[in-house]
Amino acid sequence: MRYTDLADADCAITQALGVVGDWWTLLLVRDVAAGVHQFGALHEQVGISRKVLAQRLKALVEHGVLEKRLYHPHPPRYEYHLTDAGRGLLPVLVALQNWGTRFVLGDGTLTATGEADSAEARQAHALVGTKLPALTLRPAAALEVSATAPATAERVDPIADTPWTVLYCFPGAYAPGVQGHPPGWDQIPGAPGCTLESATYRDRLAEFAARGATVLGVSTQRPDQLAAFAAHANIPFPLLSDADLELAAALRLPTFRAAGVDRLKRLTLLLDDTRTVRGVLYPLPDPAGSVADALALIDARTRPTPPAG
Repeated sequence: MRYTDLADADCAITQALGVVGDWWTLLLVRDVAAGVHQFGALHEQVGISRKVLAQRLKALVEHGVLEKRLYHPHPPRYEYHLTDAGRGLLPVLVALQNWGTRFVLGDGTLTATGEADSAEARQAHALVGTKLPALTLRPAAALEVSATAPATAERVDPIADTPWTVLYCFPGAYAPGVQGHPPGWDQIPGAPGCTLESATYRDRLAEFAARGATVLGVSTQRPDQLAAFAAHANIPFPLLSDADLELAAALRLPTFRAAGVDRLKRLTLLLDDTRTVRGVLYPLPDPAGSVADALALIDARTRPTPPAG
């Protein structure tokens, strides 16, 4: 259905549903955000007929949600990428995930962690073998602490050129006197402990360097908030802002919503030098202990395989 077919021309919700109200459409946006760009791969991933897929992609291009990029001239073959309008749908996908996790798959409890045998945990561990798509996040370290910093921060690709990258996700860490934790933060299971986790990574950073590993922290906080916390806690490694939910949507990372902000649940990814996920730690009930778990994960991946027999 096109937006012109819907009766309420002045209701933005109605008109938006005319563009993305079809559930196949949102699944296509989800998969393109995850780095699936070619027609054949999208057909295999989503599982709809080629005719329906062609129709949905054409409509998304017409509405400015996707753009076509030529990757093979003869015969012409195109990839599909998110536009600014398409990236603007990422919070919608994360909101749907949050609602589904909490109210459809869960019992309605607000939590910043998960159960080891949950669908959320299975989806997180299924990331092993997934290649991180090209993405850019805003680093906190290069920013001044100001309200205008998020709009002017230069984006970077966070993955370092080292044998291993430890990417630990955390709900939120704040510097005293700049901005405190949201109301009721201590009452949300799994939310407290972000300062302790980051400080433990700081104190054991040499152990990661000795293993050829770069450490990166990521949160959906604004870059200026992360910069203030990094300065307060003397964090020597990059803290990255996923405030636009690019990483969260690309990997469908576990998230929750508190104080009007979508936040990452505590989770650690181990990536190799090809940007491929080689290990996942989730759930992580012990913030400080998660650092030792990350070191053990690297050791397990680098330990020589004993000879057969």
